[in-house]
Amino acid sequence: MIFPTARALRRALTLGALCCLGVLPDCANGDFGQIKPSLVREDVHDWVGGIGGPISGFQLTDDERQLRDLAFPLMQQPLDRQQPYSIAQEYGALPANVSGPYPFVLLSTRFRSPEARYAQLIDDVRNDSTRAPAFFENAARVIDMDRKRERSLQYVPGLSIVERDNAITRMRENYTVVRAVQDSLRHRVHDYHFALGRLVIATPSPRAVDAERAINELRAILERYRFGAPPARRGAGSLAEAR
Repeated sequence: MIFPTARALRRALTLGALCCLGVLPDCANGDFGQIKPSLVREDVHDWVGGIGGPISGFQLTDDERQLRDLAFPLMQQPLDRQQPYSIAQEYGALPANVSGPYPFVLLSTRFRSPEARYAQLIDDVRNDSTRAPAFFENAARVIDMDRKRERSLQYVPGLSIVERDNAITRMRENYTVVRAVQDSLRHRVHDYHFALGRLVIATPSPRAVDAERAINELRAILERYRFGAPPARRGAGSLAEAR
């Protein structure tokens, strides 16, 4: 008998709660109200399908799985984090932005003081600055391997159309995730700066300097990690050459 892992069990319990709330209506299609087996799995990155293009049938590599794990918090609206519906966003049952535009939510949400609102802004920016380098370092490895994979396609004998299509789909899928995170972070820098400007007008504070510095640091990180369209880096050979 094959027992589910602890991670799969946690996700199954969460899905059960979401089904009870009606967030995931398809769950009810199982026998006797059971959760569909297809929903209880290790690779829970259904949100990827919502950003465009088909999904490959190939199993994810460790780096590809980590790419998606690291990407989601950078795609999700910062003020949606730690909310009860967050897991539904990761499953693709809800969009990555539920609460609305960041500046509007930050400025309209009741805080105990204006300083707390500045603190929230600074924390959100710094969280992105902390997460982004790890994502982009991982993305560089994934893109490099995809370039080698692409070159290897012509050297593998007897490759079926399905195998080739899945390989090409996975490469496009990986690159789409990277570009989506880049776009998300660029929009966030704009939203953070917009929100800060409104805070300065409404409730001036010395903490605005800290917020401005944090936003500039995030902007610098985005400039440091820039990826052009694939293929490829010079010298990136096939997988056989890389061994």
